[in-house]
Amino acid sequence: MKAEATISRNAELFARACTLMPGGVSSPVRAFRKVGGEPFFVSSGAGALLTDVAGNTHIDYVMSWGALMLGHAHPVIVHAISDAATRGTSYGAPCEAEVELAALISALMPSVEMVRFVNSGTEATMSALRLARAATGRDSVLKFSGNYHGHADSFLVQAGSGVATLGLPDSPGVPPALAQLTLTAPYNDLAAVAALFAAHGERIACVIVEPVCGNAGFIPPVEGFLSGLREITARHGALLIFDEVMTGFRVAAGGAQARFAVKPDLTTLGKVIGGGLPVGAYGGRRDLMERIAPAGPVYQAGTLSGNPLAMAAGLAQLRTLRELDPYDALEARATRLIDGIVSESRARGIPAVGGAMGALAGWFFHAGPVLRFEDARQASDAPFGSFFHACLRRGVFFPPSPYEALFVSTAHDDATVDRTLEIVMEALAEVAG
Repeated sequence: MKAEATISRNAELFARACTLMPGGVSSPVRAFRKVGGEPFFVSSGAGALLTDVAGNTHIDYVMSWGALMLGHAHPVIVHAISDAATRGTSYGAPCEAEVELAALISALMPSVEMVRFVNSGTEATMSALRLARAATGRDSVLKFSGNYHGHADSFLVQAGSGVATLGLPDSPGVPPALAQLTLTAPYNDLAAVAALFAAHGERIACVIVEPVCGNAGFIPPVEGFLSGLREITARHGALLIFDEVMTGFRVAAGGAQARFAVKPDLTTLGKVIGGGLPVGAYGGRRDLMERIAPAGPVYQAGTLSGNPLAMAAGLAQLRTLRELDPYDALEARATRLIDGIVSESRARGIPAVGGAMGALAGWFFHAGPVLRFEDARQASDAPFGSFFHACLRRGVFFPPSPYEALFVSTAHDDATVDRTLEIVMEALAEVAG
């Protein structure tokens, strides 16, 4: 009866949602298009668990795409939001928490000398690009195939994540003239970057990169790639932007830039700095950020930017993470999970490769190595979709696309990982037949 209730209630909600929202969802990857079937609807989350509308629980490895480093409904976050809400939900004026969160981000990421808060990662990246163009007087941007930087027009060229999941290498509605200002290179291919700069260096305003790729699945940088980007951009007078919307405060306390000891000119952030509430930010060198209005002529604004609830939640989460310093433990658990998936897959004749870094992790059903998006696209979708649903039926929710990384949180203890690995073994036995 419970399974029937799950199917009935979720199917009913999804059918209704499809009449009211495009595809029945508010963001494409939630529609399960890459894995088939229909999404489940969440009623609540607690710790490492999600509960759906039929009362079934799932161990969650999406964690609001890495926003929930402390798990769902952590008391520290809930208290911070509740306390802030008693004083008002939005002011349209500055609040003290903005200043405190900006100071904390700068302390954890020294390259971020000044911060501008926005409402999403997309806002952050599009604003950073505008600033880079204004500061350099150049129009072109260099990005990497499979790196996703939000849905602004300039970034929807050879993007990963939801775009790849839906099989749309580009998006209708992006003017060809604007797309021509976006140059692309394979991720982890420094020679390709050097060649593009040799040909077009005088018109490239910036290079924007996911320092650890998480939107084409989990793909870490090869040795020397990030430092090479720093050297090339500096030599050609272009800016280097680290998109740390996924990696910031996940792969290390100071983000990927701290882990790899590479200092970008600008950094974009999101998700995690709001403790699960809608938020984004961009920041960097003081001389660059002082070009932003009202200090300078580069215009960008937002009525809900610096929202007091998001600032309070972000402060609570980052302060707690600084106190706990959980990154070694998170990486150990994430690594144990991925190693288990990979070894069990190979034992059953299914090629697999994967890895973890801090709270960020992932695997591919591919013999490897996977160094770039082009490699990731060679991974088999069939085992992934079957494996995803076999796990979901047993109570484990992995990201519903092979082009998405997974996340662990401080709520994922050893017992949670043990239970997950038991389910993984059962699911792979089913998939392998």
